[in-house]
Amino acid sequence: MHWLPLTVIGLIVARLLAQLGLEALNRAEVRRNAGAVPPALGEVMDATTYAKSTDYTLAKSRFGSIELIFDAVLLGVVLFSGLLPWLWAKFDAMAPGAAWSGSLFLVATMILLGLPGLPLAWWAQFRLEARFGFNQSTLKLWISDQVKSTLLGLLIGFPLAWALLALVGKMGPFWWVWGFGLLFGFQLLMLVLYPKLILPLFNKLTPLPEGDARTRLLALSDRTGFRAKTIEVMDGSKRSAHSNAFFTGFGRFRRIVLFDTLMNQLSQTELEAVLAHEIGHYRRGHIPQRLVTMALLQLGAFAVIAWLSQAPWFNTALGLPAGATAATFLLFGLLGGLATFWFSPIGNWVSRKHEYEADAFARDAMGGAAPLSGALRKLSQRNLSNLTPHPLYSAVYYSHPTLVERERALGT
Repeated sequence: MHWLPLTVIGLIVARLLAQLGLEALNRAEVRRNAGAVPPALGEVMDATTYAKSTDYTLAKSRFGSIELIFDAVLLGVVLFSGLLPWLWAKFDAMAPGAAWSGSLFLVATMILLGLPGLPLAWWAQFRLEARFGFNQSTLKLWISDQVKSTLLGLLIGFPLAWALLALVGKMGPFWWVWGFGLLFGFQLLMLVLYPKLILPLFNKLTPLPEGDARTRLLALSDRTGFRAKTIEVMDGSKRSAHSNAFFTGFGRFRRIVLFDTLMNQLSQTELEAVLAHEIGHYRRGHIPQRLVTMALLQLGAFAVIAWLSQAPWFNTALGLPAGATAATFLLFGLLGGLATFWFSPIGNWVSRKHEYEADAFARDAMGGAAPLSGALRKLSQRNLSNLTPHPLYSAVYYSHPTLVERERALGT
């Protein structure tokens, strides 16, 4: 047997064991702290809410472990059952070697591979989330979301993949540099177009109405140097009781988006603090830093794909034709997570560092830590956040510091 399939099997098993081990470790930590609210968290949750958050965390972890096993088995079946060579033969027969047939294989296969996970996604939404009072969606809306996402995947993914594969034959051995430029340019364009064209297909965005909230938030935006074009409220409550806030776009196209659930959960001052935190990411330069990091990683990924597409051992070891760049793109997408999982603590460490910096900006903008601390406590309570994760689990999976860590850094 070729060394590559054996290596892939080993990586699948190693990642699964690590993931299941982390889930078990985190559940043990949660159970260890489940008897009573830890003293440091006594002002965050009462005993009833804390017990519910513990149950929610444990339920998500148990279900998450099932998903991890399912995903690992599915990946193994997809890679070693002969499914991919069969699909390749069907799509390539339409126009052998053509960029459009290769792109259709790539996009259609990714969509097909997402279908087996739909029952688990349904269970997570309508059983797990509903059990703890978070689900606000209906089956009709959920199905509509799946259909829209699939159609968007075809309408956007197919021409983009076609353009990328067309570059392979026209730009010579350095096609991957042009391919990176095309993809990264498209992503920058989507930062502007997404809130205008894509997001409204799923959610309704309405300008924050005139009143004290709008006046105070715009005043905060001005004095912190953000000067947003608009503040909009998104009807996130039609799907979930969870809350969030974010801003999209860049330059004169940037806009602030607040979930309606967030508006209902926080006081005016706390809402300002959350907005100040989001502005802090902008003012501290986190957005361009992340864009540069993403660009470098994507450029490296394109270089690796170009190399693997010419390696006679890569595609063929998994039953696909050598030199078929569309097949290499697919295999890279399927296998990449087996390697990047082990580096996720690095990315999360950088993300948590940015969160601390944005928190400090919000503290300074609000003249103290109390407004942001109050908002974080309410959001932790309303979202039944896990307040006592295992440190190793947090390092691997958490892009945000825990509440205790954030309050400690804020000096509260």
